[in-house]
Amino acid sequence: MVVVFVLVAVAVLALLAAVHRYVWRRLIGDTTAKGSLARRAGTVAAFVLPLLSVGALVSSRAGVPFPVQQVLAWPGYLWLAALLYLTLALLVGEAVRPLLRRLLARRAATAADRAVDPATAPASESPHQASVTATASGPGSGGGSTRTDLAPRAETPAPSVADPSRRLFVARAVGGAAALAGLGTVGHGTYGVLRGPRTKRITVPLAGLPRSAHGFRIAVVSDIHLGPILGRAHTRRIVDAINATGSDLVAVVGDLVDGSVADLGPAAEPLAGLEARHGSYFVTGNHEYFSGAAEWVDHVRELGLHPLENARVEIAGFDLAGVNDVAGESEGQGPDFARALGDRDRSRASVLLAHQPVVIDEAVEYGVGLQLSGHTHGGQLWPGNLLAELANPTVAGYERYGDTQLYVSRGAGAWGPPVRVGAPSDITVVELASPQA
Repeated sequence: MVVVFVLVAVAVLALLAAVHRYVWRRLIGDTTAKGSLARRAGTVAAFVLPLLSVGALVSSRAGVPFPVQQVLAWPGYLWLAALLYLTLALLVGEAVRPLLRRLLARRAATAADRAVDPATAPASESPHQASVTATASGPGSGGGSTRTDLAPRAETPAPSVADPSRRLFVARAVGGAAALAGLGTVGHGTYGVLRGPRTKRITVPLAGLPRSAHGFRIAVVSDIHLGPILGRAHTRRIVDAINATGSDLVAVVGDLVDGSVADLGPAAEPLAGLEARHGSYFVTGNHEYFSGAAEWVDHVRELGLHPLENARVEIAGFDLAGVNDVAGESEGQGPDFARALGDRDRSRASVLLAHQPVVIDEAVEYGVGLQLSGHTHGGQLWPGNLLAELANPTVAGYERYGDTQLYVSRGAGAWGPPVRVGAPSDITVVELASPQA
């Protein structure tokens, strides 16, 4: 097992080194002069930025002081996102590069042809077009004769496709466009995360829901990911957005934090301001088990949330259940559907809070009407959604599995890079509809 881990780690490091080399070559090596300040600065960045990224990834697990984690996180994580989109933009540029070279070569050739075309030459004589006139006479010539010759014109050399100035222009044009596209994408995606999640609304018909509970609203929020980057201000934005919905119940569906209570307790404090007529509920996500799940369960309880650890409560005519995340199995605290749902009256409507959508099969087995999940982030960074689809039955939004419905939130925060591309963050208000209404 150790050997496999080492081989995978070596392969990943080799790939990262190759990608950094490629990006350096296209953005720095091909566009700057040897020995120039720009090349030296770009080369230093090519070594320092990946080291910061590695530091950001391992610092929390290595027990590095939290202030140091914060210093490493911003440049380290942002560079990972920038590297992805710079690489994608440069790969697109590889297709554009030969086309641009040919276009420039044709334009240069056309300009050269026009410069030597007699039809476009000036009517007056030039030194190269001076006529040579000679009068020949002799016996039997029958008189004098005049002969006019044109001096041979020097030919202009055909432009070379490999002209150094043209290569430099193409390299700078493609590199500049790739940098603008890649960094612009990351900038826009970062703004979307720091601005805070948008609120979505969906209506879900729920079998067995009494008429009295028709229109019951659940504010679903997942994957807040408080950590070295997203802190107290991020929590405050989320709480304000949830309270503005006037929902009847708040469901925090896991991955609240990336760090210990000691480091992030103050960042989570605004959760105490959540307002909902039937209270706020919490289930663990996989990241809680990397951060001290037991301590966080106790802490959110102190903030006024109700943890559902493989448990169930009756609310407004339906059963609300919650199960621990599957990552808790490593601590003997995994999901226990029998404990949460085994003895309930299946004629009643039911809503299950479960962080990962992969437990949908168990939800179907226990006759759950609606499962609310997160975990996927909707892929977070395109084309990450394609990878997320391989590991999850539903990446984002609503789907039906037999008689069980599943809704997966994209989450309200971000893991790693504070960037989202093609998967905007959200808070979803799920309005339950009674078939009797």
